[in-house]
Amino acid sequence: MTTQSNTPAGWYPDPQGASQLLRWWDGAQWTDHTTANQQGAPGQQVPPQAGPAAAAPAQAVAEQAPFAAPQQAAPAADPAKVQRQVQQQAGITPAAQGGGTLFTEPVLVVNQKAKLIELTNEYKVMDQSGNQLGTVTQVDQSALKKVARFVSSVDQFMTHKLEIRDAHGTPQLRLTRPRKFMKSRVVVERPDGQPVGEIVQQNVFGKINFAMMANGQQVGAIKAENWRAWNFSIVDHTDNEVARITKTWEGLAKTMFTTADNYVLQIHFQLPEPLLSLVVATALTVDTALKQDSRGLG
Repeated sequence: MTTQSNTPAGWYPDPQGASQLLRWWDGAQWTDHTTANQQGAPGQQVPPQAGPAAAAPAQAVAEQAPFAAPQQAAPAADPAKVQRQVQQQAGITPAAQGGGTLFTEPVLVVNQKAKLIELTNEYKVMDQSGNQLGTVTQVDQSALKKVARFVSSVDQFMTHKLEIRDAHGTPQLRLTRPRKFMKSRVVVERPDGQPVGEIVQQNVFGKINFAMMANGQQVGAIKAENWRAWNFSIVDHTDNEVARITKTWEGLAKTMFTTADNYVLQIHFQLPEPLLSLVVATALTVDTALKQDSRGLG
């Protein structure tokens, strides 16, 4: 099914005639990945049809109703790569799709933007099919702090603020990790300042543990599975595992020459609030908020 085409990879109207679907074009051929065609958007060039599966010439497809984007703003990555990250690298069996938001999907893929020098932490958040659900961005960072991060390794002694936004850029949660010496504490709030809870580091040496606190009571915990704090088991107040964070291999080049960290969160079942928000906050900010220095001490 491979053809020569200058059309970039992306979601396009399904060439097989299913008007309610968009199909992923990988830059050379159609793939098996589809998503719902839900929101209207300007028309887009359709890649040439390839092989016997093409039900109509490209011109006919281009004359269909205007291109409609999926619920998520745009694919954040090639779906095949994201599925490989989830299934092969994180070892997660494909799960049924959730509600298409940061708080309703059973699997969240968190990939940090690769940079040679990290001055501002940025992450993209996707579902298990590669649809973008949101972003995590460091906010309220002064020019002086950026200079300090450039010339030194003092991140763990600085206050960090991050904002979790949905696919439309609307803030969902705000996190503040005050400056620390040995142990981290992360304050989680709604965009309007309403408190959700805190994530508090419990120990310094050995396998690092964090308590998730809300209204003065512990509602769960985050337990590193090794001393380098790469993978985490998340449990509720009864010590039953409710979710898991797995760091995935980003490749030798990225590991050696950039700051990128990639994680996959698997939530085993629908969680009540405020535990759900604390679990999502933990997974989306695990690198900056919880394991800022190289050893993983938080």
